[in-house]
Amino acid sequence: MTTKPTAPPPYAPPAQFPERPPRLDMQNVLYLAFPGHHTALIRHLGAENTTLVIGEMPVGWNLSQQSGLLYPDLMIAFNVNTKEAIALQGFGIDYQGKPPEFVLEVASSRTALNDYTTKRKGYAAFGIPEYWRFDPTGNKRYPVPLAGDRLVNGEYQPITIVQTDQDRYWGHSDALNLDLCWEYGQLRWYDPVSQKYLLTHDESEEQRIAAETQLNAERDTRLTAETQRDAERNARITTEAQRDAERDARIAAETRASQLEQELRRRSP
Repeated sequence: MTTKPTAPPPYAPPAQFPERPPRLDMQNVLYLAFPGHHTALIRHLGAENTTLVIGEMPVGWNLSQQSGLLYPDLMIAFNVNTKEAIALQGFGIDYQGKPPEFVLEVASSRTALNDYTTKRKGYAAFGIPEYWRFDPTGNKRYPVPLAGDRLVNGEYQPITIVQTDQDRYWGHSDALNLDLCWEYGQLRWYDPVSQKYLLTHDESEEQRIAAETQLNAERDTRLTAETQRDAERNARITTEAQRDAERDARIAAETRASQLEQELRRRSP
C-alpha cells in the first residue's frame, strides 16, 4: 500500500497548539517512557538543543490547522528549534521548516486500526520520511508485530523486516541509523555501529551498580595490598630495630668486657 503527500494549508504565524484530551491507554508509558527509551535516544543522538525526542506532541502543517493534527507516541526531529516546539506544545511543520524525520506508534486496542490506516496516510501527507509501528502483543492489534514505512518519491514503501525467530524481529531505520527490534514483546533499539543495544533504565542502573561494585572491589584490593605493604614495612622496621638493639647490646657488652679486662690488668701486680 502506498500513499501520496497532500498540499499543505496556507502558512499561519506560530501560536499555541490546542490542548489534547488525556489518553485512555498506557502504551506509551509502558513501552516507551517506563523503559527509558526517550532518555536512551537523547543520549545516543545527542545535540539536545536541536534534536527533538518526544512523545504525544501534536504535529501538523501549522498552528491554524483545526483538524488533522496527529499525535505520535514517539517523534524524532533533527536540526529543529526544540525549545520553541516545547513552548508551543506542538510541532508546526511550516514553522520548523521541515517535518520530523521519524514517528512511531505503539498499538493499543483502541487506536490500532487508526494507526495503520488513517495515521499512515496522515504522516505520509506531512512528508515524514519514516513511520514505524510496534505491537507488543505480536500481531493481535496490528497485522504484524513490527512494521516500518519509508517515504520514497513521495510515497510510503514498506521497510524490510527480518524475523530471526518467533520472538524476535528487526528492521533498520535510515533516519536514525538504528535497528528497531521487537524482542519478546518489548521494543529495543540496536546500534549497528557499536553493535550494542541502547540501554533501558534498568540496564543502565545494573551497569552503574556493576561498575560501582567493580570499583569497590578494586579499591578493596588496593587497600588490602596497601595494608599488606604497610604490615610488611612495619615488620621490616621492627626487625631492623631489633637488629639495631641487639647490635647496640652486643657493642655495650663488648665495651663492658673490654673495660673489665682493662681494670683487671690495671690491678694486677
